[in-house]
Amino acid sequence: MLNKVELLSPVGSIEALYAAVENGADAVYLGGKLFNARQYASNFDYEELEEAIKYAHIRNVKIYVTLNIMLSDEEIKEAIDYLIFLYNIDVDAIIIQDLGLAMLVRNILPDLEIHGSTQMSINNHMGVKFLEELGFERVVLARELNLKETRYIKENTNVELETFIHGALCVCYSGQCLMSSMIGGRSGNRGTCAQTCRMKYSIVDSNTNKVFAKDFEEKHILSPKDLNTVEYLNDIVDSGVDSLKIEGRMKKPEYVAIVIDKYRKALDDVLNKRTKSIKDKDQKDMAQMFNRGFTKGYIKDDFGEDYVSIDKPNNRGIYIGDVIKIDKKYIHVKLKENLNKGDGIEFINRNSTSEGIIVDKLILADNIVDHCEKGNVVKVKFVKGVLNNAKVHKTYDIKLNQLARESFENKKNKKMFPIDMDIKINIGKPIELKVSDGNRLITVISDELVERAMKVSLKKEKVENQMSKLGDTPYILKNIKIDLEDGAMVPISVLNKVRRIAIEKLDEKRSNFNNRMEIRKEDLNDRINQVYDFPLNNIRKTRQISVKIDTLNQFKQLNLNKLDRIYLNFRENLLDCIKEVKKYNKQVYISTEKIISNMEFANLKNDFDKIITEIDGISVSNIGTLKFIKDNYKTNIHCDIGLNIFNSLNAKLLYQNKVSSLTLSPELKLNQISKICKNNFMEYESIVYGYLPLMTMKYCPMSLIKKCKSSKDCSSCNFKENYGLYDRKGMTFEFKRKEETTTIYNSQSLMVIDYLDKIYSSNVNLGRLDFTLEKDNINEIQSMYYDFANNKVDIKEVEKFVDYFKLNKGITKGHYFRGIL
Repeated sequence: MLNKVELLSPVGSIEALYAAVENGADAVYLGGKLFNARQYASNFDYEELEEAIKYAHIRNVKIYVTLNIMLSDEEIKEAIDYLIFLYNIDVDAIIIQDLGLAMLVRNILPDLEIHGSTQMSINNHMGVKFLEELGFERVVLARELNLKETRYIKENTNVELETFIHGALCVCYSGQCLMSSMIGGRSGNRGTCAQTCRMKYSIVDSNTNKVFAKDFEEKHILSPKDLNTVEYLNDIVDSGVDSLKIEGRMKKPEYVAIVIDKYRKALDDVLNKRTKSIKDKDQKDMAQMFNRGFTKGYIKDDFGEDYVSIDKPNNRGIYIGDVIKIDKKYIHVKLKENLNKGDGIEFINRNSTSEGIIVDKLILADNIVDHCEKGNVVKVKFVKGVLNNAKVHKTYDIKLNQLARESFENKKNKKMFPIDMDIKINIGKPIELKVSDGNRLITVISDELVERAMKVSLKKEKVENQMSKLGDTPYILKNIKIDLEDGAMVPISVLNKVRRIAIEKLDEKRSNFNNRMEIRKEDLNDRINQVYDFPLNNIRKTRQISVKIDTLNQFKQLNLNKLDRIYLNFRENLLDCIKEVKKYNKQVYISTEKIISNMEFANLKNDFDKIITEIDGISVSNIGTLKFIKDNYKTNIHCDIGLNIFNSLNAKLLYQNKVSSLTLSPELKLNQISKICKNNFMEYESIVYGYLPLMTMKYCPMSLIKKCKSSKDCSSCNFKENYGLYDRKGMTFEFKRKEETTTIYNSQSLMVIDYLDKIYSSNVNLGRLDFTLEKDNINEIQSMYYDFANNKVDIKEVEKFVDYFKLNKGITKGHYFRGIL
């Protein structure tokens, strides 16, 4: 048998927990009411968390609790209380996104296991190594990795690796999506994603806003299919991953039951080296519970139209037949699959409109029936809007859902654990009962003494009968040894009491996985104070302007005398650009990409070795790149927005890892920025102009038009820029492809020049201008910002400038004053 690989189930409610455990999950992940990335799931209150952990642990299932959002400074103290509670109720691990929270946990609760969330965007071995050094025991890898990349990471690191194998996908690298946040104020980094990726868009020419291809007008361009890798578990296990994760904390218990059951059986076949093909029925059952169409995902290098589902963003069920006739009372359907009363069906017209019903009456050959076999023509009630020749999909199967529910409600289907008993009943002595589950031994001595029978003595059959009455417990009596003295008499109530106490003690032992001593907050005060001991920020506050550019054309438009720092990316003429900037005695930083693959670090080192003495620092947007630069160069390190710096603890951890300056998250409000900037000995930067990057994706929308089957040869593609996504509100979100990564930018530029005084007053050192899509107006924008920052123009000129851009191009103030949910 192969080494054990964990099957990890989503749980959004107590019933979903029962479904996961009883259908074979080795571990589950769930969220409490606080600090988790699925704030719209049912989630668990404190009492339910305790109940869940006891239930799971007794049945040998681990529980991981999600704290996988970015925390604000105001929330840290509440998070400490929550962490202590989770520790004391024996949570097996926490899943986190926030590096500051990781530092906090390692300092105050060093033996609490930490897993790095996929929200951390860990896509390379250097990122895993960085988390390993911080004390993470496991890392959930980015869903964009294929098996070759995963295997490389496993071979070059020492922590457990977890990968997603089934369920909904984010089109964006998790943790790098600002689209929901910037459009509607609901942030994926705060657990309130509005799923803007599931909305309709049209692919347009960004210069003219004209639809580029009619086939891709008002389609769900950014909506991925659901991941399904059940047929490839052997390859996935062979890559070295330790945990196989199923998505679905928003899904109902029946979904969890069916999907876990199918993957449990398939994984057991792999681990036991049984060669079996996946049954069509198993695939059909999973599709019936929920699917947007299935993809193998990037695990098996699916791309383009194999990855997204542009026609429908929600459950499509399974195809079961066609509408062949419509009359005044009924819709006539030719069935290709069975149909039952109580099923949910959806009629999908050729024009993509649809109508859905619950089948409350089935008519077969003029007879009302509860069930109809495939091959027949059945009549269901008339529904307005359904057209002839419509496709019929079953979106809810009543019998499959009943079967799923029985799997965790019917005792005969539940997981049972055999126990052995050894009971001694001797006259004049207390009863002694020993109970063993094979790993633990419980001994119970009764308070009462065994008496001599006056008439009828106790029989062994009666003792065994009472000891085997284990009720709703997960135990079944396998063997019992009874030492019963002749003539002994014990009240049945005493036997029951001894058995009950023994089972309660066994439950207690089985539920205590981690053997922790209870901790009180007051015992941790010294450790907490150490975490909050920030270096005094006595860096001289200045009103500096930094500029980040993307193209040589943008560089040529700059006035190099009107900036304090510039961020350049790698290009053929990079050295010439550096030398030009240095003529003006300005700081030069090289910016690196958000997404760096395992094999790119060698090229990165070769490139930096050539220029490291010519530059002032390096800007990183990837945790792995931070680790790489820290290990290889003695230079200033700047952390960009890809690291989601959202609180003072996050900044402190980066400071401890040789970071000298950072760009704060664009999701922060001004008062939150002010709190962070008061702490930590470093320079703080905030973006004050630019089209903010809303999504960073491996996927490319133009792959739908070109029918691309891979992300190769992107550098020579004619469609890598000058295109956008046009939404229902008339906004165009331009996107650009660079190598194997697409970035979608906001439809309006951030412009807060009229609030620069307030921003600098919050202790920000650098106001950054981000030039990404701009082809012109660069010198004009730069000059106005620089001159106002240096008191060379007055506010009236600035207001005219802002009004012009507001009227002609549209602008946004971002989250400086409105914040996010």
